[in-house]
Amino acid sequence: MSSASGFSGDETAPFFGFLGAAAALVFSCMGAAYGTAKSGVGVASMGVMRPELVMKSIVPVVMAGVLGIYALIIAVIISTGINPKAKSYYLFDGYAHLSSGLACGLAGLSAGMAIGIVGDAGVKYSLTYSSSSSCLQFIQQASTSTRIHSG
Repeated sequence: MSSASGFSGDETAPFFGFLGAAAALVFSCMGAAYGTAKSGVGVASMGVMRPELVMKSIVPVVMAGVLGIYALIIAVIISTGINPKAKSYYLFDGYAHLSSGLACGLAGLSAGMAIGIVGDAGVKYSLTYSSSSSCLQFIQQASTSTRIHSG
């Protein structure tokens, strides 16, 4: 299709492309918010019980916050790829950007949920065990529970 404005390609394709960019941002930021909130609960409980270990417990909060930055980068890459006046932008391109945005967003959502759950559990676990052996015991317990659930 070619119109008088110089646009070549499908006129609805940019909608799907920008929807992909929005999906990447929205879902990843939801995951980052959940991970930050859930890990923040663990950090708050750590601050009450053992204030000297608060800076070590802030790592999951930072990791969850980085997910939103990753999504912003993907959204900018998708948005700069949508320029129908410079080149033809067909429905295939719109669907490709939509699917890549959904993949990034849903991966960020699930990663944020995982970071929140593991960060909260890890911080609470380190409250009960000594700091020198807590990491090794937590990894052993996680691998044991993974073997039970997967096999």
